Amino acid sequence: MTLLLAACNVTKSVPDGDHLYTGASVELRADSLDKRTKKVLQSDLQGLTRPKPNGRLLGIPFKLVIYNALRNKKPNSFWGKLRDKQGQPPVLLSAVDLNLNTTNLDAFLENKGFFRSEVSGDSTTKGKKGSVKYVAIAGPRYTIDSVIFPGDTSAMAQAIRESSKESLLKSGAPFDLDLIKGERTRIDAYVKERGFYFFSPDFLLAQVDSTDGLNKVDMRLVLKPETPAEADEPYRIRNVYIYSGYTLNAARQDTSKNIGKLYNGYYVIDPRNRYRPLLFDHAMQFRPGDLYNRTDHNQTLNRLINLNQFRFVKNRFEPITDSNYLDAYYYLTPLPKKSLRGEINTTSKSNNLNGIELSFSWRNRNTFKAGELLSVSGYIGSETQFGGQFKGYNTYRTGAEANLLIPRFAVPFFDVRTRGGYMPQTKFTLGYDVLNRRKLYTLNSFRGSFGYVWQESIRKRHEFNPVSITYVQPINVTQEYYDSIRNKPYLSNIIDSQFVLGTNYNYNYNDLAAGIQKTNSFYFNGLVDFAGNVAGLVTGGGNAQDPKRIFSAVFDQYIKLETDVRYYRRIGTKSSWANRVIAGFGMPYGNSVRLPYVKQYFAGGNNSLRAFRSRTLGPGTYRPKGDITFTDQTGDIRLEFNTEFRPHISGPLYGALFMDAGNIWLKNEDPSRPGSKFTKDWFKQLAVGVGAGVRLDITLFVIRLDVGIPVRKPWEADPRWFQGVEIRDAAWRKSNVIYNLAIGYPF
Repeated sequence: MTLLLAACNVTKSVPDGDHLYTGASVELRADSLDKRTKKVLQSDLQGLTRPKPNGRLLGIPFKLVIYNALRNKKPNSFWGKLRDKQGQPPVLLSAVDLNLNTTNLDAFLENKGFFRSEVSGDSTTKGKKGSVKYVAIAGPRYTIDSVIFPGDTSAMAQAIRESSKESLLKSGAPFDLDLIKGERTRIDAYVKERGFYFFSPDFLLAQVDSTDGLNKVDMRLVLKPETPAEADEPYRIRNVYIYSGYTLNAARQDTSKNIGKLYNGYYVIDPRNRYRPLLFDHAMQFRPGDLYNRTDHNQTLNRLINLNQFRFVKNRFEPITDSNYLDAYYYLTPLPKKSLRGEINTTSKSNNLNGIELSFSWRNRNTFKAGELLSVSGYIGSETQFGGQFKGYNTYRTGAEANLLIPRFAVPFFDVRTRGGYMPQTKFTLGYDVLNRRKLYTLNSFRGSFGYVWQESIRKRHEFNPVSITYVQPINVTQEYYDSIRNKPYLSNIIDSQFVLGTNYNYNYNDLAAGIQKTNSFYFNGLVDFAGNVAGLVTGGGNAQDPKRIFSAVFDQYIKLETDVRYYRRIGTKSSWANRVIAGFGMPYGNSVRLPYVKQYFAGGNNSLRAFRSRTLGPGTYRPKGDITFTDQTGDIRLEFNTEFRPHISGPLYGALFMDAGNIWLKNEDPSRPGSKFTKDWFKQLAVGVGAGVRLDITLFVIRLDVGIPVRKPWEADPRWFQGVEIRDAAWRKSNVIYNLAIGYPF
C-alpha cells in the first residue's frame, strides 16, 4: 500500500523550489536530410543530453517510487539498504546544464559534417515537474571531395596505399568523424595482417581542408612525425613458448625457459607432464618463421580458450634486439581437472503437463593428456497433469549418457589439421534411457554415435556423424494400451522395436551468433539423415512384409532431409520482425513403411504452432474421434510457417503478435488414419493459429508467455479461416485458447 501511495505522487521528495526532471526532447531542423537519416540523427542527439531522467517501466518510475516510499529510513537499516540498492533519488531540473548540453550537441553535429550549426535549449515547468527542449538547426553538410594517402617510400606508407581500394573514405560521401576513426581502425587491421605489430591507429593523422567554399573537404592521411621506427617494419615470429601450468603464485618458476621441451618448433614448458605436446601442436596457429598477423594472433587465443581446459589464457610478444623478430609467449592456467554439477529443472507444456527433472554431470578434463573431455551425466524426471485427459497417466524418465570429446579430427592413418578460431572435435556418445508412461507402456532405448564437429567461423558450424545407432525396445505394454491400439492402430508406432543404423550431417549458419543483430539477419539449419543403406547391402535388401534383420533385429531404412530457414528484420532500434520456414521430408523404403518413431515429426506446442497443443495436430486432415486417452500424432513430412512481430514495450519487456501455419503428413497411406497422406492439396490442409504474447528479455535468458487461438482447422468439414471462432463463448475458449509458458524465444 505504501508503494502504491508513493506511486501516486512521484514528486514528494523533490525539494521546494526545484522540479522533477522528466527528460529532454530535440527538434532537429535539417531540410536537406531524408526522413530516415533525420530520424537516426535526432535520436543520436537526444541520447547525448544529460542527465538522464529517472528510468521507467510501463511509464512508472519504479526505482523513484521505492526511493520515495523508503526515503526516511535509516541508512544502515534493512529498509535503508533496500532503498540505496534498489531505489533512485529524483533527478532534478536544477542538475541540467543547458550550456554544456548545447555545446555537446553542436560539437556532435560538426563531427557529422554539419558545420555552422546552431543549437539552443530552454526549460519548461508544470507544477513540480520540468523538461527541456533543444532546437538544433543543422548547417550545410560537408562532403568529401578527395582523399590522399601517404606518399613516401616507407614500407608502412606502401602498405597503406595498397589498402586504399578498400577505404571507407569515398569521394562524395558525407564528412563524418566516426568514419575517419573507422578508416584508421581499418588501416590498422590491414597492416597488422602484414606483420606491422607495433603500428597503432593513433599514428595516423587526418588533415582536413574545407576552404574551397563549396561545402566540400579535401582529406590527407599522413603518418605523425613521432611515429616510432619499429612501427614502420613488419615482424616475424622467432620462437613460441607455451607455459601450460602458469600460476600467479609461482610466476617466476612458471616462466623459466630452461625446463622447456622442443616439439615441432614449439617450446612447451610443462614440468608436471600434464599435457602431451600434441595438444598445442594442433591448437597453435603461429609457426616459427611466420609473418606476424592479427588473425593468427586472435585465432590462437580463441582456440586455446575453446579447448575448455584453461581458466585463463594470455600471451605477449617480445621483440628481439636489433632484428625484425618477435618471441611469442603463451601463459595457460588450467581449470580443475574434475568437476561435479547438479541441476533441478521444471517444465510446463501446452498440453498442461507439468514436470520436474533432477540431473547431474561429472566431468574429467584432459582425460588422456591431450585435452580430451570425458563427461558422464544422468537424470531422473517425471511429468504430471493434475487435470484433463492425461490425469493419472504420469510419465517417468531416467537415463544416463557418456561423452568423450577429442579436440582434433581423430582419423585413422591421417593427421587432419584445420585453421581458424575453433578447434574441431571428435565426439563419441553412448546413452541409455527408460521411458515409463504409467498405465500405458515402458520403453528402453540405447544410443551411440561417433562423429566430428567443427566450425568455420562463429556463424558456420558443421556436424558429421558417420555412425549413429539407436535401438528402442518395449519392455512392458499394458492391456489398456493394447486396447487403445485396436481402436487406433497408429499408436503401435510408439511401441514398435526400432533399430536405426545410419549416418547424418548437419550444417548451421547463424547471423545472430556474432551477438549483433543487423538490419537483416538470417539463420539456416540443414540436415541430411539416412539409415539402413549399408545394412541393406549386407542383407540383400528387404521389404515391410518380409523385413531383413541384423543381430535378430529388424533395421529401419529411410532418407530424411530437413531445412529450417529464418529471417530477422530489425525495426527501429529495439523492435524486430521474425520469420521461419521449416520443411522436412522423410522417405521410408525397404524394411520401413514409415520413419521410425524417434525420427518422425510432430506439430503444435511452445515452439511450433502455438494455437495447438503439442503432438495433437495432423497428420493431414486426420483427427481422432471420440474420447482421446492418449494423443501422439507424428508424421514423415513437415511444413511449417511462422511470423512474429516483436515490438519493444519498455525496458526488458517486449510484446509479440504472431501467426503460425503448418501440418505434418505421412509419406505412405495409413488406412487407420484417413487423410494423413501427403498430396498435391497439402496447401489446403494447413492448420493456422494466431496469438499474442509478452517476453521478459534480460539478456541471460528470456521468459515468455504466448496465448494462441486456432483460426483454421484442416480436419473440419468447412475449414475456412475463423470458421466457428467464438471468443465470447466460455466453452469455446476453454477448448481452444492455448497458453504457452516457456524459456527462450520460439525461433
